[in-house]
Amino acid sequence: MALTFKGGLHIPDRKITAKSPVVDLDGTDIHYFPINQHKGAPLTAVVNEGDYVKTGQKIADTDKFVAVPVHSSVSGTVKKITQHVNAVGVKTDTIIIENDRKYEIADTVKPIENAESLTTRELLWLIRDAGILGLGGAGFPTHVKLAPPHSVEYLIINGAECEPYITSDHRRMLENTEEIIDGIAILMRVLDVKKAYVGIESNKRDAIDKLRRETRFNDSVEIMALKTKYPQGSEKQLIKAITGRNVPTGKIPADVGVVVVNADTAYNVSRAIRKGVPVIDRIVTVTGDAVNKPGNFRVPLGVPVSYMIEKAGGFKEQPQKLIIGGPMMGFAQYTTDVPVSKTTSAIIAMLEAETTYDPDMPCIRCGKCVNNCPMGLMPNHLNQAALKRDVDAAKRYNILDCMECGLCSYTCPSKKNMLQNISAFKAEVMRTMRTEEKNGK
Repeated sequence: MALTFKGGLHIPDRKITAKSPVVDLDGTDIHYFPINQHKGAPLTAVVNEGDYVKTGQKIADTDKFVAVPVHSSVSGTVKKITQHVNAVGVKTDTIIIENDRKYEIADTVKPIENAESLTTRELLWLIRDAGILGLGGAGFPTHVKLAPPHSVEYLIINGAECEPYITSDHRRMLENTEEIIDGIAILMRVLDVKKAYVGIESNKRDAIDKLRRETRFNDSVEIMALKTKYPQGSEKQLIKAITGRNVPTGKIPADVGVVVVNADTAYNVSRAIRKGVPVIDRIVTVTGDAVNKPGNFRVPLGVPVSYMIEKAGGFKEQPQKLIIGGPMMGFAQYTTDVPVSKTTSAIIAMLEAETTYDPDMPCIRCGKCVNNCPMGLMPNHLNQAALKRDVDAAKRYNILDCMECGLCSYTCPSKKNMLQNISAFKAEVMRTMRTEEKNGK
């Protein structure tokens, strides 16, 4: 029986590219590298306009711990360091590099000697220096996760990929199985744990079977079939499904003895340690009913979305909505000039927007948002608190526990835009709490 958690909902998965092998793409003439692609301390450019850079060369970094550097995916000349739009729809500092298409490899990109004799500290530094972060979309620096405040018992590899449409992790698990298993071994060594679980939704039966074949003689790694249900791939829900443990409010997975790492991240850990290659490319699913030839593409970072659409056969007709990421938690775009970054798992183009909102429709007290909330919250009350700007009520109903999965808006028959209201007010509540803490209240 497939494992799962309380709440959540099965959404039509629409994994139309699940059987599409990954196609390797070359870069474009111009690549755009947002300086900040992670959650954590901001970076600064370590190159200047006019500099010649090589593939795999570090172009932005900081000395702060909660941060990872950015590397060039091409060789060429730094044309500008200026503002350019990112996936969230805001302009941010961006390094623009003209690709000379020689793809000269930086001297720093080379196999790691005596990798098996490296200390935990050395492995953590190499993972950090390779720019590895949560490639499932979270963007949190991996080396920070791997340095928990106390020992943990389990490593969980997240291969759920629960959002509709996206198949980049699915193809990674099928096409780079050995590297993922090697990455798991390295991660277990860093964390000093004896047991790892790989959680994969049951709609990816081929990936489950292949990983089970590859680990059949390895008792330390167990492949777990999960119920196909959104948001099965969220950390807290994944931990509950596999271990039965609840991560309390205000706590992190390490507090219940678990560290969760994305499957693609595990692959990149292996590549960084074995070959010295930083995060300079990724698999992107280009899909949706507005795309002529949906597929999965391995592409150097920094190419614009327009290039990806072109390689997928272009649009059948102008889409009504273009999303980077999944349809539930991704970001709608107003331009195709946005570059592919480390956390770009998918580009989805839809002929018709699937959800419309009506601010005038009253709540009918159906309870669907409550019944389906994976965090056990009361989104209807949180929505009201958000609309009234009632900070005390929002805290009383545990707004900070909201994971912003979007199921409340998805299931609401009154078409309330609860996700947007709650998400925006959640940020306001957090600012208020920080101010109160600073003032000693």
